[in-house]
Amino acid sequence: MLNLILTLTILAVFLAMVTYLLLLLANNSRTQAINQRTAELEGNLLKAKIDQIMVQKSSDANNFGVPWDGYRKFRIIKKIKETESISSFYLVPNDDKPLPPFFPGQYLTFQLKIPGQAKPVVRCYSLSDSPHPDQFRVTIKREMPPKDNPDAPPGLGSNFFHDSLNENSIVDIRTPRGHFFLDMKKNKPVVLLAGGVGITPVLSMLNAIVALGIKRETWFFLGVINKKEHVMREHLETVANENENVRLHVCYSKPDPSDVEGQDYHHKERVSVDLLKRLLPSNNYDFFICSPPGMVKVLREDLAAWGVPKDKINFEAFGSETVKECNTQEVPDVEVTFAKSGKTFPWDPKMNSLLDFAEANGINMDSGCRGGNCGSCLTAVTKGSVNYISEPGSEPEAGSCLTCISVPKEKLTLDA
Repeated sequence: MLNLILTLTILAVFLAMVTYLLLLLANNSRTQAINQRTAELEGNLLKAKIDQIMVQKSSDANNFGVPWDGYRKFRIIKKIKETESISSFYLVPNDDKPLPPFFPGQYLTFQLKIPGQAKPVVRCYSLSDSPHPDQFRVTIKREMPPKDNPDAPPGLGSNFFHDSLNENSIVDIRTPRGHFFLDMKKNKPVVLLAGGVGITPVLSMLNAIVALGIKRETWFFLGVINKKEHVMREHLETVANENENVRLHVCYSKPDPSDVEGQDYHHKERVSVDLLKRLLPSNNYDFFICSPPGMVKVLREDLAAWGVPKDKINFEAFGSETVKECNTQEVPDVEVTFAKSGKTFPWDPKMNSLLDFAEANGINMDSGCRGGNCGSCLTAVTKGSVNYISEPGSEPEAGSCLTCISVPKEKLTLDA
């Protein structure tokens, strides 16, 4: 009997221990499941927050408006001179209704009524700040004639902004658009690369990251000639000093004797992949480039050679006067016909693009960015084909061409 009692007692203790272990394992599994679910919920809440406010602080989340069709009138409330040739324009809707959020990196399309022009001139300029429900900001460089062609006319749209538009001037604007932008739902580290006034869309990206308050690892590289061209200097320094996730590197290609390395700038060289290799811990980043076409071309090629996947290299080129740097293709002696205008001209090989060629012959065509990004100059090709002198920001429709960055490949007829 004593042995039976002892056996039953040992069995009871064993069963109790097994039950305890099973309960402990179940509790651990439940805890892990709860922790996993909590993490998922936190991630979903973060995404929901970003979706709700796009890139703006939560206090402004419900203050944004919606996109609009056509053109809407805006009033310039402030004009700030950033450098000798670059100014920022702050714009508010003339109807005082709230503005929609936008993806940082996108641009505004302006319809400008310039005296002496037969019809409104369309131009596109990148937004240079994070979204706000009450105002937009664009930062525009005065476009002068190319150095190798001083007799060419200066930029029509940019000079009109600088010379004729001031506080209280009214302009017509389409809702923000564009394919070159930063996805704010992601939290992957980014490298933002700018040359000169190409800072505008990547500055919008930087400001949006900071405004959202998420510590996304951000490397910001700006290349300019010297301090005279150093746009947004104080702002960039403040952002870098106040945000440990932002690493700022400014390159002067030709610093003046008065420019102090380590104080005015960080590197006496151009922005290059060699510099990135010296500074970045790896190439595992999303890269965003905005600069003249020549700089875009070199950076893209060198990033690809470094092993960066094509889908991680995002770019936007600008500047009609620099597009010809990419034009190395031989153009045959051909004729270009503008069907709607009923005019035919022999192609001039000195011209940088079909758009320039059309304007030189008195044919008005829609245009915007003049760098192959906005699509405003998209024109149907009814006969023949074209070569592109720089890569379009997005693929044009079949049977059409972007006249601002194309030249004739053969005898050509355009629906213009």
